[in-house]
Amino acid sequence: MLGTYLGRGLDREEPIWDLRQPAYLPSGQVLSSVLDRIDRMYVDPVDRSRLTDVAIDAILDELDPHSDWFSAAELAAMAEPMEGNFEGIGVEFLLQEDTIMVVTPIAGGPSEEAGIQSGDRIVSVDDSTIAGTGLTNSKVMELLKGPSGTEVKLGLYRPGGTGDSLNVNIRRGRIPIHSVVAAEMMDERTGYIKVIRFARNTHEEFELALFGLRSSGAERFVVDLRGNGGGYLHAAVPMVEHFLQQGDLVVYTEGSAQPRREYVTERPGAYLTEPMVIMVDEGSASASEIFAGAIQDHDRGIVVGRRTFGKGLVQEEFPVADRGALRLTVARYYTPSGRSIQRPYGKGVDYEDEWLEREARGEFVEADSVRQVDSLAFMTMAGRTVYGGGGIAPDVFVPLDTGSFPASFRELVYGGRIREHAFQLSADRRSEFLGLGSVEDFLSAAEAGLDLGVEALLDETIYPDEDRPRSALLTRRRIVERVAHNLWGESAGHRATLDWDPEWAAARSAFDDMEGLLLPSSPPEAAGENEQD
Repeated sequence: MLGTYLGRGLDREEPIWDLRQPAYLPSGQVLSSVLDRIDRMYVDPVDRSRLTDVAIDAILDELDPHSDWFSAAELAAMAEPMEGNFEGIGVEFLLQEDTIMVVTPIAGGPSEEAGIQSGDRIVSVDDSTIAGTGLTNSKVMELLKGPSGTEVKLGLYRPGGTGDSLNVNIRRGRIPIHSVVAAEMMDERTGYIKVIRFARNTHEEFELALFGLRSSGAERFVVDLRGNGGGYLHAAVPMVEHFLQQGDLVVYTEGSAQPRREYVTERPGAYLTEPMVIMVDEGSASASEIFAGAIQDHDRGIVVGRRTFGKGLVQEEFPVADRGALRLTVARYYTPSGRSIQRPYGKGVDYEDEWLEREARGEFVEADSVRQVDSLAFMTMAGRTVYGGGGIAPDVFVPLDTGSFPASFRELVYGGRIREHAFQLSADRRSEFLGLGSVEDFLSAAEAGLDLGVEALLDETIYPDEDRPRSALLTRRRIVERVAHNLWGESAGHRATLDWDPEWAAARSAFDDMEGLLLPSSPPEAAGENEQD
């Protein structure tokens, strides 16, 4: 075998190896040379494009957790929510019994303008019946989305009416994808804002929310960034600017090949004196951490919750012809005090399972379990001690709710039955619920025992009720949230969750001790025992 291999090519005038060639190729040509040889000589046909992607992925795996390669299709899919709009008719829907059910029309979209209501069934599109034809989510998107300006004819069935089909012509348009999904007055003084991403238009939405709440009497603000995975840096900086003086440092970036670059406020904020609280958790990342870190380092407000994710790497995107783009880490984010937001990665660090490690050492339920390394201590502008090492540690710790989730409740959630039940309630009792008045009136009625069919829904489950009272409580809360969302909009749905939210309770309590929490000698506090229902 070896003799046969070494003798290969001896019947030709040139040997298989040309010893006159340079012993080494320049490093930049090695990968191309290997792929060329495989492409020309491998025993079976190969897909060079796929091999290239595999090689790129392997190279990036040696760098950091967030450098990545994306195909053109993946880039397009990711860009849509970050650009803040798409083209279509603008409805939130669900598929139930092979029929498109309108959960709610998207505010500002063509469907809302055309009078589409929560509870409507879309039974035909352009005179073609679609109900009962094996619909999928992707098929629905294909039918309803389309270029702005094109028309689509919808056949609707509206429960509670005459039973006849309604025909509505809708001209597709640009549909806003909102980043600020809640802006609510929670009492006479407190404005609540929920931000779920940092996209191109987020700072404009945020400014409108602040102005609207102040006009409604807000004297203090809670900004909820829980679960917000971040987005554009250039959205976060002008949002922080509302609360700081002109020329204040918001964040800076630096890398081995990138000199320090500072991002500072360009004008004095319009909300310099209003007390504020930032809500964060282990799902708050990137731009959320920039926002919370800047507010904390300037002693402008209190951060409440749990240590954030720790994603502080700066990526730049480098297009590669029509193949896609390389998203390469070029620098790190640092808060004004000098803390690196990025948590550790590399050899010996299980980056993907860090959440499990945090859980194992009790970080989600015990404030003392949050690591504080003296060598990573930094000072805020007022002289408070804050710690680096990855993520933003809160000023007020709130333990994760670890209360039990009975099997019957889990069955209803994972099977989509609560969502479907709430949808049916919203459609069948729309006039009754809306007749109560505002969403606050509905929430008060629900708290007072308004019949929402909870017991009948639990009776449908097949799993044992090891704790039926708790299952009933959790099911009721989820139904209330979904009905509020369906009938009063997404903002109202988020509002409905706060009355029983221990993190919200801690955020409100922080206002009462804000002066003490912002003193240089003030140590981190715990928000108390985890509430059990």
